[in-house]
Amino acid sequence: MVERRMRVVIVDDSLVAREMLSHILASDPGIEVVGQAKDGQEGADMVVRLKPDLVTMDIHMPRMDGLQAIEHIMAYTPVPILVVSSSVHGAGTGLAFDAMALGALEVMKKPEPADWQDMERTGRDIIRKVKMLSRVKVITHIAGRKRGPAGPVAPGTAPPSAGRKGYSLIAIGSSTGGPSALMTVLCGLPKEFPLPILIAQHISEGFIPGLVDWLGGGCAIDVRAAADGSSPQRGTAYLAPTGRNLVFDGHVLRFAEPSAGQLYLPSADTLFSSVARSLGAGAVGVILTGMGNDGAKGLKEMRDAGAATIGQDEETSTVYGMPKAAAELGGVGEVLPIGAISGELRRLVGV
Repeated sequence: MVERRMRVVIVDDSLVAREMLSHILASDPGIEVVGQAKDGQEGADMVVRLKPDLVTMDIHMPRMDGLQAIEHIMAYTPVPILVVSSSVHGAGTGLAFDAMALGALEVMKKPEPADWQDMERTGRDIIRKVKMLSRVKVITHIAGRKRGPAGPVAPGTAPPSAGRKGYSLIAIGSSTGGPSALMTVLCGLPKEFPLPILIAQHISEGFIPGLVDWLGGGCAIDVRAAADGSSPQRGTAYLAPTGRNLVFDGHVLRFAEPSAGQLYLPSADTLFSSVARSLGAGAVGVILTGMGNDGAKGLKEMRDAGAATIGQDEETSTVYGMPKAAAELGGVGEVLPIGAISGELRRLVGV
C-alpha cells in the first residue's frame, strides 16, 4: 500500500521564494506541494479547494497580507500554518507573535542568500518543522469571525479571593502555541503582582527579544529576558534564553548547558526540577500548550515537593501534548482553561 504524501500549499508573493520552498519540500518523497499562491487571498481560496495538510505563509503580501490570511483560514478552514517570512526577524519580530496569536503554529525566518550556502541543513530544518506541525490537530479561532474576544473564560475575570500565602515564585513551561497562552496568562496579572515568574518557552533562535517586547507591550507586569546571576524580582516575568536552560538555585537565576541528547530547549523539566529542589512547597508550577512531554517529570517533582501545580486544559490548548503528559504522570493538581489560569494564580497569592 502506497503511503499518502503530506500535502502543502505555499503562500508567498515572491516567485523566487515560492520556487525555493517548493524545491526544498519536494526533495522529500513524503511531501507534495499541491499549490503555490502569490497573496493571502489566493492562499485562503486554495486551502478551501485543495484541503492541504499544512500551509507555509509569508507576511507582507498584496491584496490580503499574511496576518489577514491566517485569521481568515483559522476562522473558517483551520489548518496547520507555518509562517516562513523575512518580516518576522529583527525589528519585525512582533509580527511573529501576532501571527501566532491569530492561530499560526510556529514561525521560521525565510532562508536568505547567505543561508543558501548551507541549503542542505536549511532544507532539513524546514522539512522537519513541516512534518512535525502537519500532525497537529488545530482548533478553530472563532475570533476571526466575530472579531472579538473568544474563550470560555476571559483573562482576569475570575474574582480573586484570599488564598494560601507562602508562595515565593511561579514557574511556567510552554511550547507550540505558548506565546499566545503566555500573553493571556500574564495579561491577567496586576502590575504589582507579588511574585517573580520564570518561563521556559521553546522558541527558535533570535526570537526571545521580540517575544519579550511583544509580551511586555501587552501586559501590566514587567517582562524581561533572564540574565545569568540575576536575582528575580516581584512583578517581573523572566524568559529563559534559547539554546540554554534556566534554573533557580533558591537565590539567583542561572543558565545551564543542555544535557547530551536533550530534545527541548530551554527545558521546562530542568526549570521545574530546580524550583522543586530550591523552593519545595513555596512555588507554583504551570504547564501550558505544547508538543511532546517536556515539563511532565519536572512538574511531578514540584507537586511531590508540595507545590501547587496547574495544567492548561485540552479544549484551549493549541497542542495538548505537554499538559496531557504532565497530567497522566500525576504532576497536575488542577486543570484549567487558559483564560482562568491568571485568576487562579491571583487567588493562590491573595491579590
